[in-house]
Amino acid sequence: MLAVGVLAGLSVLSLLTYGYLSWDSLGLGPGVTEATRTGLGEELGTGVPSSQPHIIFILADDQGFRDVGYHGSEIRTPTLDKLAAEGVKLENYYVQPMCTPSRSQFITGKYQIHTGLQHSIIRPTQPNCLPLDNVTLPQKLKEVGYSTHMVGKWHLGFYRRECMPTQRGFDTFFGSLLGSGDYYTHFKCDSPGICGYDLYENDNAAWDHDNGIYSTQMYTQKVQQILASHNPSKPIFLYIAYQAVHSPLQAPGKYFEHYRSINNINRRRYAAMLACLDEAINNVTLALKKYGYYDNSIIIYSSDNGGQPMAGGSNWPLRGSKGTYWEGGIRAVGFVHSPLLKNKGSVCKELVHITDWFPTLITLAEGQIDEDIQLDGYDIWETISEGRRSPRVDILHNIDPIYTKAKNGSWAAGYGIWNTAIQSAIRVNHWKLLTGNPGYSDWVPPQAFSNAGPNRWHNERVSWTAGKTVWLFNITADPYERVDLSAKYPDVVKQLLRRLSQFNKTAVPVRYPPKDPRSNPKLNGGVWGPWFKEDEKKKKSDKSKMGVLESNWWKAEQWIGSCVPGILNKCATRRKEAALNLAEVKVPGTRKAEVNATITTHWNKRKKSHP
Repeated sequence: MLAVGVLAGLSVLSLLTYGYLSWDSLGLGPGVTEATRTGLGEELGTGVPSSQPHIIFILADDQGFRDVGYHGSEIRTPTLDKLAAEGVKLENYYVQPMCTPSRSQFITGKYQIHTGLQHSIIRPTQPNCLPLDNVTLPQKLKEVGYSTHMVGKWHLGFYRRECMPTQRGFDTFFGSLLGSGDYYTHFKCDSPGICGYDLYENDNAAWDHDNGIYSTQMYTQKVQQILASHNPSKPIFLYIAYQAVHSPLQAPGKYFEHYRSINNINRRRYAAMLACLDEAINNVTLALKKYGYYDNSIIIYSSDNGGQPMAGGSNWPLRGSKGTYWEGGIRAVGFVHSPLLKNKGSVCKELVHITDWFPTLITLAEGQIDEDIQLDGYDIWETISEGRRSPRVDILHNIDPIYTKAKNGSWAAGYGIWNTAIQSAIRVNHWKLLTGNPGYSDWVPPQAFSNAGPNRWHNERVSWTAGKTVWLFNITADPYERVDLSAKYPDVVKQLLRRLSQFNKTAVPVRYPPKDPRSNPKLNGGVWGPWFKEDEKKKKSDKSKMGVLESNWWKAEQWIGSCVPGILNKCATRRKEAALNLAEVKVPGTRKAEVNATITTHWNKRKKSHP
């Protein structure tokens, strides 16, 4: 009874402090039935508490570095502020500049160059997904007895059933497969006429579970149902990947109340969306306390990339935005909140990267990391909990060999060590190096949102010397990337270029296939979902052949994409080898033609640019 009284007191206190109501109080409670319990494979009851902590990983989408109260935002985030203040704020924390890359690195503990996802994102119409030979975090947690559940945005590919979340380690999945969609109707258009429904319950479209509820609230209700149905004496892993605050900019009307003074309509909508997200996280925290998880839980909060100023996000005072390798694209809001932390109420300024969660959480879960898994992440729990030095001294932000090449990049500019036309970025200790085309590089101050849109008139812009393709910054001393030191410290530039070259030797071929017309939702009942189907009789015999085809295709793209003056003969030889291998694979002629056409197109482009 005492515990019940204390819990009730906590709920009332939270309500009075934040002015937030839980979904229960609004009559939108979990509504858990016996069928729900059975479906989740759990029986409620008492038991000996597990020494393994409950792990709740919350991933926000496109939240800017400044867009949290404790970073000085005008948008109020009382829940995030309180959880961070009572936990450990991560103030040297890095993610990737876009959705798919951050999610793939979180779930595998590997850099993009080691999964083949180093270019852009996985598009809805691409026959692509997180490679099936990569072990995932939920798979490792299941090995040591965890119940694993995902709610929210997947964005790691779905063209074949084996790519779906429930096939990659999650016991249950409720959410969207794509990168964005309408928050109420859950429809997503990839291009004119290519539109479909995108809300799933496990492996099927969730038509019966869709009541037109705003996705942030709908996902929170699902989380409450899972927590209410699970036995808290057994460990649970909850991956909550909210759609917010990604575009389209939509929010329920009541959340605009405090932000009508914001003139910029995108910023105003963004603020309302973030306010709703903050309330949702408050309700998740209340549910953890209500159902007996909180005292043995670890809550990790992270954004997946920087904000997009044109869609209301702010990364001030950092430079750049989502989709770039400037700090504004990759330095993220992040914190850990847990009763298990030793140094609560502290700030961690040690280097932390999103790949670090994989080994850290497996170790906390008392799991084992296989020796043959080549991870890029580090166990950083003692760094966060006890304030010790981080084992991480560098971060490969990325090497993208097929991104648009910098027009004036060259091997000469890279001291013969690296072709500076290639987009890449690396951090080693205090130093950060960028090459190629790093993306939109303006600083966008808060004043830029005073008019109809982030106006370049209000932005701070720097005119670089024409043809520049190398930048060097001391990020510790200059976190805003205002002073380029590449000319002053050429030896440091060379050292970092050599490190890039070393990383590049370990890269796997880029996976970025052309779109497949079979992906059109019109051919799949109006739903985005797996479309790659094989005849069962042929599946076994064709599987190895298709594997050879895809492997050679991606190898050919990688070889040709990285061709440079001086080794074209070597590339030509490899192209012939790839063509010969393709000729031996018995697959539909149209498919083979697509692959050969892709190879030929890339080859001709490279010959033209490097005669």
